[in-house]
Amino acid sequence: MLVNFQHILPKAQREHYAVGLFNALNTEMARGVIGAAEALRSPVIVGTAEILLPYSPLECVCDALKFMAQRTDVPVVLHYDHGLTFDKCMEALKLGFTSLMYDCSTDPYEENVRKLAELTRIAHAFGATVEAELGHVGDNDSDEPVLEDPSAFYTDPVQAKEFVDKTHVDALAIAVGTAHGAYRFTPKLDFDRIVAIRQAIPDTPLVLHGGSGLSDDDFRRAIQCGIAKVNIFTDINVAGTRAIREAVQAEKCAMTDLMNLQVEAVKAETMKKMQLFGSQNKA
Repeated sequence: MLVNFQHILPKAQREHYAVGLFNALNTEMARGVIGAAEALRSPVIVGTAEILLPYSPLECVCDALKFMAQRTDVPVVLHYDHGLTFDKCMEALKLGFTSLMYDCSTDPYEENVRKLAELTRIAHAFGATVEAELGHVGDNDSDEPVLEDPSAFYTDPVQAKEFVDKTHVDALAIAVGTAHGAYRFTPKLDFDRIVAIRQAIPDTPLVLHGGSGLSDDDFRRAIQCGIAKVNIFTDINVAGTRAIREAVQAEKCAMTDLMNLQVEAVKAETMKKMQLFGSQNKA
């Protein structure tokens, strides 16, 4: 069942659980993610990100994911994550993505507002929902320096309210101490800030980026504080890779063996995350 954010995130926020976004680059990953949702009767968000397009073109990913989403009886959001350009976001909308994240977080604040207000107006006309990022979530996989005071780039609750009022976005990714990719150091989340932002914009679901690598306790507490969507990629990518590596080392490396092993490994890791987020039996 193909849906957008409005069908799943407000309920998650009200009932204090979170729905996972699991990026899938091929049909094996997608089968694992959607299979996990079906097994646990969980809503799910599946998609790709602009940074991942060199590995799998947008139209190919969209066709495969949309086909699967339309044929399952659990709610599936088809999400284009971290769109970096207006043109690519428009391409995703025209292809049939039901949600997108337009990442203008490194732009000056007023430019971020202007760009998101424009795209949100267009996306809503398509029947799609929009996520924005305010503040700056770091990137462990880049050459960004480790900041002495990363809180200087955290999301400000007062500014978050102004931003949502001006842009009308459907969900907001907030910077509270996480980073994308595999962590080079132990993350320290600002839970009080999550609560303050939740109180400032009670009707806007909050999103946690850079979820892979956090402790289970961090996830549980963040969700109780107000997070309604969590982004996961590294964990399922590593799980699938590990399964393939072990099969190759055991000389069980026929292509058909590797494909099914990847599906099962991604499914198992996705189910772990869904149970941790509390989204099972919420479809």
